[in-house]
Amino acid sequence: MLELRYDPIKSQKVAYATKRQGRTFHPPDDYCPLCPTKSNKIITEIPESDYDIVVFENRFPTFSRNPDKLVIGEANNEDFFSFSKKQSKGICEVVCYTPNHDSFLEDMPIEKISNLIKVWQDRSYNLGKKDFIKYVFIFENKGKEIGVTLSHPHGQIYAFSYIPPIIKQELKSSKDFYDKNKECLHCAVIKEELKKGSRIIIKTGDFIAFIPYYARWPYEVHIYSLRHMGNLCELDDKEVTSLAEVIKELIARYNKLFNFRMPYVMVIHQNPTDNKDYGYYHFHFEFYPPYRTKDKFKYLAGCELGAGTFINDTLPEEKAEELRKVNIYS
Repeated sequence: MLELRYDPIKSQKVAYATKRQGRTFHPPDDYCPLCPTKSNKIITEIPESDYDIVVFENRFPTFSRNPDKLVIGEANNEDFFSFSKKQSKGICEVVCYTPNHDSFLEDMPIEKISNLIKVWQDRSYNLGKKDFIKYVFIFENKGKEIGVTLSHPHGQIYAFSYIPPIIKQELKSSKDFYDKNKECLHCAVIKEELKKGSRIIIKTGDFIAFIPYYARWPYEVHIYSLRHMGNLCELDDKEVTSLAEVIKELIARYNKLFNFRMPYVMVIHQNPTDNKDYGYYHFHFEFYPPYRTKDKFKYLAGCELGAGTFINDTLPEEKAEELRKVNIYS
């Protein structure tokens, strides 16, 4: 069953996708659903013997372009005025970065990462053109520590029929700041980070990567374009290459920090696709690694989950200095 239920207490939608209970969970080493099909005996999700980058719809989606019909049951008090549900309409895609099972994003040459960014641009544009899609959310979950059940390097794209709550809050904050100051909030943050300098990890002519002053995770890093733009599709070829270089370097620094592949959640925040004007918003990446030391995790517990207030045991300036000092060439 796929459906969206409305939480009247928090004023948010909650997605239910019971079919996902049957999705592939840590398959054996000799079978990976995301590798190319090499034998007629074992056919994977990709029925070709090789590929460069491939995108396909998720077999175990949270949203569907043809969602299930709703079943309303009086026994569940669904006649209560604030208990409402909608069809879980949308599109869920999987993006396989490479046919090589053991080659991660940071291992790829700049040209390959650039091509991946162009795939993200293509999917953002084409999914966003659909009338029922309001937001295109691109992300990667990396590592068993995050909860990943397929280790093959891949990301996902969720095309929402509504604007997700975190994005909605960012849009509101951005508009409130713009209405008051006639300036992009994100551009103002970038100016402050450049002025301070102590939280910057990487700076090029086109991008800045930094641990924000208000970081929730010890090694949380945001990547912003220095040029004001609202979405991935506005990047030109030079900026695509520059972004690929920044992503590759950042993940290399993560990996060298503790000398193992750092798990993380990577998300891309960009404009909604509902044809409204969001000129006050600024596209960016956010990375959330779960480690706070080499052998300790940052867990979300009572205060974070129950009250929505993050507690960070470290200072952004100190963690940024650690990442800056990492020698990725040794």
